[in-house]
Amino acid sequence: MKIEPIEIRDKLGRTIVLRNAIPDDANDLIRYLEVISAETPYLIREPDEITITHEQEVSFINNCLASNKSLMLIATLNGKYIGNCSLSPIGNYKRYSHRCEVAIALYQEFCGYGIGKSMLENVLEVAKGLGFEQAELEVISDNRNAIALYEKLGFKKYGSFPDNMKYANGEYASADWMMKKL
Repeated sequence: MKIEPIEIRDKLGRTIVLRNAIPDDANDLIRYLEVISAETPYLIREPDEITITHEQEVSFINNCLASNKSLMLIATLNGKYIGNCSLSPIGNYKRYSHRCEVAIALYQEFCGYGIGKSMLENVLEVAKGLGFEQAELEVISDNRNAIALYEKLGFKKYGSFPDNMKYANGEYASADWMMKKL
């Protein structure tokens, strides 16, 4: 889906532009996945598993733009890509039509400045406007900063997935399932 760009101010007073991802952003999105998967243990892929092609990313972006229920929102600072927040239906079945999934990630250097909170607030507002009744997400159980943000926005934990991920070093991480009524 397409939305009008939104300007916000972060905690440092910087102007952040939230806008749709467009095909020209494909390389930035791929590079972002490569960098952030190495920066944090909280994403589902190891850095060497980022194998998406430019064409695949362009196709994904175009599908989001053409959809009436999916959104890929990116954040930029002075035109530089710094993170994204997505919204997508849980499934295409009527019985799931009230549910959507949200996901967010920023380059680590931009975390803690209110950017993620603003992105999520805007995406949740869009979700509600589309008729979704609940937003869901999955978060690694020891990602305390993310969980604190989600709770601040009204998400509640409803379950856990023990040993949800197994890292390359053999360690496991559990995940929490969180949901917010819209």
